[in-house]
This record gives sequence, structure tokens and C-alpha cells, in this order.
Amino acid sequence: MRSKTTAPLAPARPTHAERIRSVLASAHSMTVVTDRERTEVTRLTAQALAGHVHLHPLETAFGPEGTPISLEFTDVAPTPVRDRVRARVTVTGWTAAPYRSDAPDSQCVQFVHATLETAEGTASVGLAELTTAEADPLATAEAGMLTHLVDDHAELVPLLLRLVRPAPAPGARRVLPVAVDRYGITLRVEYGNGHTDARLPFPSRLEAADQAGSQIQALLNSARRASHRGRLFAGW
Repeated sequence: MRSKTTAPLAPARPTHAERIRSVLASAHSMTVVTDRERTEVTRLTAQALAGHVHLHPLETAFGPEGTPISLEFTDVAPTPVRDRVRARVTVTGWTAAPYRSDAPDSQCVQFVHATLETAEGTASVGLAELTTAEADPLATAEAGMLTHLVDDHAELVPLLLRLVRPAPAPGARRVLPVAVDRYGITLRVEYGNGHTDARLPFPSRLEAADQAGSQIQALLNSARRASHRGRLFAGW
């Protein structure tokens, strides 16, 4: 009797709604788009953003008497990888008055829906899903973690490639971390004519940012134990 084999489950990763919440939580700038103009808002803090975007039920919204508005956010990798834009988020809604940076009644956006655009495709997220989702606990700490890994422990990053299955194709020129979240770390393996991303799940899901160090160390320990089946980098 032939036994059945079960395909391995895909590594856990944030939902679309969680990705959006994380982008909003870590945003430092946004573009405000109305029928009349595009306005760049910089030096944005989480507290300031909370004053702009309200996740209210639709029945309390200003539309259709209000003014339609979109808030655009770009999620950029903190490390110097090729193609640094990881995602684009657009939040659409209504304001009580035409947008002006000095008019408080035009700065409160009543939420309608949000869109997440990544290399994998585009997803639309509604109010109910976004309200119940949480930002990743590493969202505001991710940039510091990844730049520290690259600047102070660059020699450890290629070591993690030993855990990637299937193994990356030979001829890689560089490998850098491109993202990290509560479920795992993503490496970008760059070649002369392109790149590929490899995701390594953590042994367990993180609940707080201070747990990231031990989880990355666990991956490194596993990589050191793994058999080395070929060199991806000259001299490695």
C-alpha cells in the first residue's frame, strides 16, 4: 500500500491586514492625495498618524458630503538591497473639509478601505479585518535590528543560507536581510541579473521585540550545525 505524503505547510507570515498595520505603525512619511493636489507629509510619528487615520464604522463617515482622500505609504527596506521598495499601502476615506495642513477639520480621515501592493500582488482590506489586526511587534524596531545585523555582524548573514531549502542557485554576489517580523527573517540573495528572496521561519512566534535576538541566535545555531553543501560566495 502506497503511503500518502503531505506537502509541507508554507511558513507562517503576517496577514495582509497585519502588514498594513505594521506599515502604518512604522511610517515616517506619507503622501496625501485629493482631487486637487498631492501633499508630502514628512517627519511623521505614530501619534501624528493616529490623529489622521480613524478606524470608525462606515456609518459615522463624512461621505458622501465629505471630501474623498487617499493616504499613500511606501514601505522601504532599511538595508541597501536591490529594489528596496517592499510594499505600498493606500488608505482611502473621507475628510470633513478639503485637505489643508493647517486645518484640523480636514486632517481627520474617516476610513473606507486599504490596499496593500507587494511583489506578490495586490490585496484590499476592509475595516473589520484591519480593526482586529495588530501591527507586528517588530514593526518599529525592524530597521534598527536589520541595520545592526548588517553593520556589526555581516559575516553571520551568509551563514543563514545553509538553512534555505531548496538551496539557492550558485553564483550569488551578495546576501542581505530584507525583512524581519514575528514569524521569521527574509534574506535577499542577489545575482548579476536579478535576485530571489528566501524566508526562514523562527522556531516559535514572537510576542515581543526583545525576543528577536534569541530567535535569530537559534537560527544561527541551526545553520552552524547544518552540513555545508557548496559555497555560494568566493572565499566563504
